[in-house]
Amino acid sequence: MSNTQHATTPPGLKRVVAAAMAGTVAEWYEFFLYGTASALVFGQLFFRQTGNAIDGIIAAFALYAVGFLARPLGGLVFGHYGDKFGRKRLLQLSLVVVGITTFLMGCLPGFNEIGYAAPVLLVLLRLIQGFAFGGEWGGAILLVSEHCPDNRRGFWASWPQAGVPAGNLLATVALLALSSSLSEEQFLAWGWRVAFWLSAVVVLIGYWIRTSVDDAPIFKEAQAKQAQTKQQQLGVVEVLRHHWRSVLVGIGARFAENILYYTVVTFSITYLKLVVHKDTTQILLLMFGAHLLHFFLIPLMGYLSDLVGRKPVYLTGAVLTAFWGFVGFPMMDTGNNWLIMAAITLGLAIESMTYAPYSALMAEMFPTHVRYTALSLCYQVAPIFAGSLAPLIAITLLNKYQSSTPIALYLVAAALISIVAVGLTRETRGKSLHLVDSEAAARVAATVKVEAAGTRRSDSLA
Repeated sequence: MSNTQHATTPPGLKRVVAAAMAGTVAEWYEFFLYGTASALVFGQLFFRQTGNAIDGIIAAFALYAVGFLARPLGGLVFGHYGDKFGRKRLLQLSLVVVGITTFLMGCLPGFNEIGYAAPVLLVLLRLIQGFAFGGEWGGAILLVSEHCPDNRRGFWASWPQAGVPAGNLLATVALLALSSSLSEEQFLAWGWRVAFWLSAVVVLIGYWIRTSVDDAPIFKEAQAKQAQTKQQQLGVVEVLRHHWRSVLVGIGARFAENILYYTVVTFSITYLKLVVHKDTTQILLLMFGAHLLHFFLIPLMGYLSDLVGRKPVYLTGAVLTAFWGFVGFPMMDTGNNWLIMAAITLGLAIESMTYAPYSALMAEMFPTHVRYTALSLCYQVAPIFAGSLAPLIAITLLNKYQSSTPIALYLVAAALISIVAVGLTRETRGKSLHLVDSEAAARVAATVKVEAAGTRRSDSLA
């Protein structure tokens, strides 16, 4: 491992971090809006009412999961062209698409106005939004990871991750302002739409900030080398052929973090409303406090991963994930606001231990010329089987068993998958990305040599 770079901040790095965060904040402003609206609004407005409130929420959460299906495709497309043409261009495009689709969601008429066309249009916009989301994270992370010092990558690369609670905070403030100033009927009728329309402002600010940065020198070097050697950019084919073990690690590592996050942030809204009987404004206030603390916890855990390593921080978080459900839900059941906020904050603190180091860990596992594709693939495939289904599985388990214990056991299973995945990988703290490139090139060359020798033997025997 290389630790030759000093801990001083390179010129322009903070601007790069701000540009990466701007898009992440916009993305998660819109994503939290959608998750919150699924729990509070969409079940009543966009689906036929059966007389059971849970039926509408289950339908809304099923539609919530649909957006995740388009993410891997978006990740592969944006990743392929981001590896080919640059991170910055594709990041700007993804941000614009996300903003347009979110704004249009706020314009959709409900089931009572256009019938089944309402959920169909919502699904269509959700798929387009998910496709654009697929290209956002990988590019934002690489914009920072490829600019920052090797021995500070955990800290700096965690800041785009902190854009998640920052975006959630913005969305929570918007929803709080609307829900507290409007009646329940007004909020349901049109108030929630205003929060979706405000996304246009968030997107424009993010787009403007991103115009001021450029791709990292290491990417430009890799791009020039590809052009000089006239190598065909194989993207996902090369990733799956030569780096499939790292891909499996990247996907498995996300299960604990992803399922815990959507259980704590999305499902808990429904749990607090249906089981604990908290009103919307109270829930949003509790979420606001927890998101604020989460914002500071993520870079703290990223910094810690630079000190002690990615694996110790990650594995500790994964182990604690297995215990949260047995502690968090009973704390919520008390109805005490302080205990509820403590439960949510505890969940997000544990999640930050697995989320903050993930960006640096993934950047240090893949070579530069396919890094965008590889990171997007790992990050976006995992939620199809993890976070996208978490609220739906949780509400279904709650509806069937009328208990939080099965949900807690679900979190145990998620934690075990991540513990195995991360336990199988090597520590990457402080590793030079140039070293990652050279090691990957050597591995690929050795594989090609073995395959060529095998082909020659087959030909001679024939």
